Amino acid sequence: MLDKQLRDFENASRELGSSVGIVWSAFRLQERLAKILFLFRENAAYLYPRKIMHRSQEVLVNPNIMERRQDWRNRSTIPLSQDSLELDMLPDQLKSLAGDVGAFISCLNEFDEFNDEAISQSMRSFEDDLRYFSTCLSEYKNQFRSSAVQRYVHDLTLEIGGHLDEITAALTIFIEIGIPTIWFHQQHATKNLMNVSTLSIVFGVVDASLLVLSSHMTATIPAKLVNMFWMSSLLFSIAGGVNGLVGLTWKQSNYRSPIHRVPWWLLVWMKGSPLVFLVIAIACFSAGVVLFTYSSQQNPITSAIIVVMTLIASSGLISISGWFVLERWTFLRQKDQKWLGEVISETLDQLAELGIVRAHRFAMQWCSQRLAPIRAYLTRFLDWLTTSRTSKTKPKNDATTTAAQVGMAGHSRMPSTSSEGPGSSDSHKKRHDILDARKPRVRFQNAVRAVIELQRTTGKRAKPIRPGLPRRDSWWQTSMSSGPEPSASPVPDPGLSALRGARVAKVIEELKALELAQELFPHAALVRHIQFSPNGRYLATSSWDRKAMIFRIGETLMHHCTLLHVRGFVSQVAWSPNGRLLLTRFTRGYKLWSEDGVCKQTIDRSKTVSSVVWLPHGQAILSIEGSEVVKLDLHGKVLDVYHFGHVRLINVAVTSDCSRLIAIGPSVPPPNGPQPTRQTKVEKRIIVFNMITRQKESQTPLFDDVRDISISKRMPFVLVSFEQAPPQLWKLEIVRDRARTNGESPLTARLNLKHSFALNVPTSIAGSCYFGGNDEQFVFCVGKGGRPFRDSP
Repeated sequence: MLDKQLRDFENASRELGSSVGIVWSAFRLQERLAKILFLFRENAAYLYPRKIMHRSQEVLVNPNIMERRQDWRNRSTIPLSQDSLELDMLPDQLKSLAGDVGAFISCLNEFDEFNDEAISQSMRSFEDDLRYFSTCLSEYKNQFRSSAVQRYVHDLTLEIGGHLDEITAALTIFIEIGIPTIWFHQQHATKNLMNVSTLSIVFGVVDASLLVLSSHMTATIPAKLVNMFWMSSLLFSIAGGVNGLVGLTWKQSNYRSPIHRVPWWLLVWMKGSPLVFLVIAIACFSAGVVLFTYSSQQNPITSAIIVVMTLIASSGLISISGWFVLERWTFLRQKDQKWLGEVISETLDQLAELGIVRAHRFAMQWCSQRLAPIRAYLTRFLDWLTTSRTSKTKPKNDATTTAAQVGMAGHSRMPSTSSEGPGSSDSHKKRHDILDARKPRVRFQNAVRAVIELQRTTGKRAKPIRPGLPRRDSWWQTSMSSGPEPSASPVPDPGLSALRGARVAKVIEELKALELAQELFPHAALVRHIQFSPNGRYLATSSWDRKAMIFRIGETLMHHCTLLHVRGFVSQVAWSPNGRLLLTRFTRGYKLWSEDGVCKQTIDRSKTVSSVVWLPHGQAILSIEGSEVVKLDLHGKVLDVYHFGHVRLINVAVTSDCSRLIAIGPSVPPPNGPQPTRQTKVEKRIIVFNMITRQKESQTPLFDDVRDISISKRMPFVLVSFEQAPPQLWKLEIVRDRARTNGESPLTARLNLKHSFALNVPTSIAGSCYFGGNDEQFVFCVGKGGRPFRDSP
């Protein structure tokens, strides 16, 4: 999809000026994407050989590259590269793709007429993630035949595909909106240059025609000045027309440099000289016309009129030119913070504070105060004339009618005095009705009669409206129609009711199968971790209420003891291999307890402890602190420190012979290296570390977020738990490494993915997964809904 959008972008941008850079960068980006697609397809073919077939590199071509020398009927495509593409070249290709994306963004931002932050931001994040992916994959060189690395590369297609979809959508908007906008601005600039050039040429023709008439007039000084001004006008007109045509040709060229890469003096000359030359030509022409009226001995009245009209026409040109120059000066001086009108207002305010201006203002206020009484007398006189004229044309019974209307509305003020005589019976009756309507009892009776009449007319009973809520009746519910009233309760859908019933029945059957053996509420906060002792006698729990509890296992769980912690949340409990000692971990340390709840040792650490692990012999403890694993004895003495580089460890597992560590955690990019964006998943790793040689024997990338790792005591299997994905089972194999020389041990360990567990129903896993059974022949996990799952390795 992105390939099609890039082709459309190339075709649409060819009409723009200075488009050679963006077209060529889009072409290189398209070619690089084709290579990346070929490598990802080859990786998928190795990973899924039954579903995806391998392709030859000669078949993969760029459809945009054609052999131009051949006939169009016999067009042949050129291969993308003469060199062979291997999976080991994927990190370098991703890095080159990041460079091509950066070049495309730079060329795209060179168009000042339209700046799209959406496409720039999406492509910048894509560039950063490509550099990050390239750096991560470069550490697995010569391991791209491994199924684990191939699976990680295959998972990267989700991240890269998401970026490509965003870029495709942004390019679509840019093609539909950005390119027409840029084209419009460029066409507007070229039209301006074209108009100035055309006007300059026409003006030059007029100057040449007038010079034919005035060239023989050289007797007087005004005649000589006329020829000088008109020749100058002709010269500047020709110069303005030629410079405008040159600038027009440069504007429409596809191979021209961007505007910000052109020297400022050359840019000013090409864009401003045609207009400046035209203004100078007009000024010289106007001066020549004025002098021509005097040199040709015209009538003084004619000469005076020509001078006045020339001044009027020139004043407009001078005003517009001055305003244009001042706007440009304001833009450069104020850094696009103020308009010219604001600058003028501020200047006038400053001038208003001068002494002369303040004195003039005081004089005007004094005059206004002295003339205020005269103005008031004139206003009263005009109001008296208007009132008298209106009273003569007003009907006599207006006052009575107005008073009756006011009285019926319930106003408290008295009606106006009637203009009719006191003997009028109609007027007396109306006044009596008005006085009766002003009484509260009469107004209440009238309101009740109005409500009863409204109910009789509509035939419905008004629904009560809850106070504070708007009326929800629609216009057809309050109409005068006599149709049946809609039902208040909706008719239930039988299909929906049956579906809900089936779901409820299924849930009830599952709930009936579960039996609650015992319910405990020992903690007042969140329970973070629980673990059974190896001998099966005790169960330890830890909580954020700063307590850890030990329960004795029998027919029911019985409280054995409570382990109090003065500081820190208790996040983990870990039994020793013999089940006689218990570790409780808090933020910066851990405590060692006996099975009876006696604190043996409190060990504080300077760094945050993310996990604690017992060694199989039970005589030492491993403390995971950031990217280091610290080995300590039971008294807290540091025996050894193992460094894992740029990896933030989550947990480790130890083999039964205490020779190797298997660590898991996300990689931490160096501060001066490429950083992933927020939307991109950080690479996770499984590292096999030799505790004897103190070297990494192998490392395997993971895509999903990891949670925990555990190792089987009887079989060489490693179980990896994820946050959102099903667990995976890996096999630890000891193989011979032929690359090792100089007396080093030829044996090394590596992990091979055996399979990923597939649950029967889509379920989110809660907590870590564990080996179970007498011989650890099962894998147990629990879903967030409380349903347990079991599978065999």
